[in-house]
Amino acid sequence: MNTEFLKQAHERVPSIPVLVNLISKRTKQLIAGEKPLVKPLSSDEDKVDTALREVAEGRLISEVDFDAIAKAEDAKTRWQKHAASKSIFAL
Repeated sequence: MNTEFLKQAHERVPSIPVLVNLISKRTKQLIAGEKPLVKPLSSDEDKVDTALREVAEGRLISEVDFDAIAKAEDAKTRWQKHAASKSIFAL
């Protein structure tokens, strides 16, 4: 893995968990045969480096839908309260 590409990608996606998931998913797609969004530097370039370059060059971005996360957390909380009140063990 090229550390320079990693630094550049980290500048674009500062959240390490998001960057790791983004690179992981994109690497799997490249291994499965999807076309790269950047021209390979060599014929034997590592798929991880290709994914990092795609992010570093702004060809691949990640968006986080905070509203969807909040709605999911709210639904989970409501379900837990509902389940607790219907439990035969609830006092």
